[in-house]
Amino acid sequence: MKGTRSKQPDITPDMLLRAYSIGLFPMADSADDPEIFWVEPEIRGVIPLAGFHVSRSLAKTIRRTPFDIRFNTAFEAVMEGCAAPAPDRPTTWINNKIRKLYATLHTMGYAHSVEAWEGDQLVGGLYGVSLGSAFFGESMFSRRTDASKICLVHLVERLKARGFELLDTQFTTEHLKSFGAIDVPKAEYEVMLANAMSSPDLPF
Repeated sequence: MKGTRSKQPDITPDMLLRAYSIGLFPMADSADDPEIFWVEPEIRGVIPLAGFHVSRSLAKTIRRTPFDIRFNTAFEAVMEGCAAPAPDRPTTWINNKIRKLYATLHTMGYAHSVEAWEGDQLVGGLYGVSLGSAFFGESMFSRRTDASKICLVHLVERLKARGFELLDTQFTTEHLKSFGAIDVPKAEYEVMLANAMSSPDLPF
């Protein structure tokens, strides 16, 4: 992981929001590690909202509406799903301190979840932070095929409808690149972030 790391044991919600506004975000080495450190990547992952791409097969699946998509009805359950081990992700970086911080941000109106439901069962979702006209994606999980992908599609539709300018994914993966995610040098990202922070906080 390329980027600046600095230990910070006592992060407050207000400090966390300030960090996002200047390009930092927190992580832990593992779910069992109580320490948190700031990360500031030299190369940042971003999904340009105008260039968001949905494959034909996924679009076909979405038209079948396999899941009930909801927003902000089970934020902490989504975090729990993202923190849980999975076959392709035996460990995660979401520790208890991070879960408590983001739960507080949620009650403050800054952290949000997109959820895929199958009846009364949560089968996928994602969460992140909105600030200015930026949305900072944090993590996603899926217990059914395409559940998290469909949540991402609904997230982007919502961000576009509300006038958001920046969707920050922190890093890129092949999965995210299939949707149009790109790697942005730090200097270029800082300009994008400053533009997004010059906006009033947009409603999610």
